[in-house]
Amino acid sequence: MATLNKTPSVKPAAQAVRWPPMWRYVGFAAILAIAGILPFAVSGYRLSQFSQVLIYAIAMLGLNILTGFSGQISLGHGAFYGIGAYTTAILLDKTGIPYWATIPIAGAICLGAGFLFGLPALRLEGLHLALATFALAVATPQILKFKGFDHWTGGVQGVQVDGPSVPFGLPLNTDRWIFYFCLIWTIALFVIAGNLLRGRTGRAIIAIRDHPLAAAAMGVDTALYKSLTFGISSMYTGIAGALGALLSAYVSPDSFPAFLSIKFLVGSVVGGIASISGVFIGALFIEFTPNFADQVSKAAPDAIFGMFLIALMYLMPKGAIGLLDFIGVRLRRAAVAKRQY
Repeated sequence: MATLNKTPSVKPAAQAVRWPPMWRYVGFAAILAIAGILPFAVSGYRLSQFSQVLIYAIAMLGLNILTGFSGQISLGHGAFYGIGAYTTAILLDKTGIPYWATIPIAGAICLGAGFLFGLPALRLEGLHLALATFALAVATPQILKFKGFDHWTGGVQGVQVDGPSVPFGLPLNTDRWIFYFCLIWTIALFVIAGNLLRGRTGRAIIAIRDHPLAAAAMGVDTALYKSLTFGISSMYTGIAGALGALLSAYVSPDSFPAFLSIKFLVGSVVGGIASISGVFIGALFIEFTPNFADQVSKAAPDAIFGMFLIALMYLMPKGAIGLLDFIGVRLRRAAVAKRQY
């Protein structure tokens, strides 16, 4: 009987040169240590900017789950950001519940709204879905200005939000406590997203993105998973909006223009559309680059911002995380080659 020649399995290069997980834990611990010290090292204005970075990171994480991992393009997540913000503002203005309880309520409302919006959107793909979600972003500010909702939304005047009080008698001012409050929610939501995407649900979502017909043939309920992904993505963005309402202490329809959705997408692309950690880089970009562009040219800051964006897309077509991964693989291969000689 003829023997079959079996080709020995070869590990991918990325697996063969992977650093031990200990270094990743050390990196996470260092980042958390820096975040813990940051409120005492910067001014109140800068601290509010870093709080906004955390909020944007949560919103863009929701967008990455939908667009990067599920393959559904959305240009309307600014609408869910506004729904989450108004939920917190209305609850604090009309009821006596504590501010921290409004965050999960806002997330739950946006989860339901996103899931329901995802049901009719199942018939849309690609640019058609993007156009439908963009219509949602354009319509939301006008709906918030509707006279019939003035009792709840405050109309064009908006709603004033009381700042959260510092609990347990902690020796912190309001700005520092808001930063830590946003940091706690950021850590929790990122851990949940990481576990979700690494599990069975995440594999099903990615399978639908890569080959929906094959995923359906393997028994994946594509309609359910697409709607559920839209709902989870909206929940993340709604929680970000609720935290943003606490940070700004004021919400109005003009606070959530259609450009806000474009801003989220820009940050996601800059950081890496199919990554989790890349949203922090994207959030830093959309928060601080406009200020830097304004310092470079007060006459045309948007032009400077556009030039930065074009340059980054040319230099980093896969986003900042893609570039860092490329550099990391090169360094690890060099280290392995050095040890072999």
